[in-house]
Amino acid sequence: MITIYDPAGREIGVADRATVYRDGIWHASAGVLVRSGDGERIYVHRRTDTKMVFAGMHDCLAGGVVDPGETPAQTAIRELAEELGIVRPADAPPLPLRASASWDGEWQGKPMRCHLFAYELRYDGPIRHQPEEIVDGWWWTDAELRTRLADSAWPFVPDTRVLIDQLFD
Repeated sequence: MITIYDPAGREIGVADRATVYRDGIWHASAGVLVRSGDGERIYVHRRTDTKMVFAGMHDCLAGGVVDPGETPAQTAIRELAEELGIVRPADAPPLPLRASASWDGEWQGKPMRCHLFAYELRYDGPIRHQPEEIVDGWWWTDAELRTRLADSAWPFVPDTRVLIDQLFD
């Protein structure tokens, strides 16, 4: 089950994930842009080929859908731990909201509607991929990522593309 929203971004209930994706129901997703401590590099990863949405594509946000009872900020922290193994101390300050947008797009010929929230973390520690979620990852400069994104054929998740200009310094 995941939280569903109306087009204006108000939480209105819950629904089964498969139904949300099948019927193009508005929902929310939150993720974290992980930058190196000096801010010079971004962690980019490739999703597994078994993901329900955007399988095998690249992304620079560790994230996922908002579960019932979660705020987008809580989702971002949960997903950061799940996907990259980065666990923040309970007394750590909140992550800054870096970008937000609503995306009324399409995935595999079906509507995909999502309110997106992106947070940022400066981090130089170890990264441990969740094997069910991420195949590989690496550090790139903003310029390296922009060069790849300039190629519209490069398989990069379309919802993060909506936020990408807000994510660069």
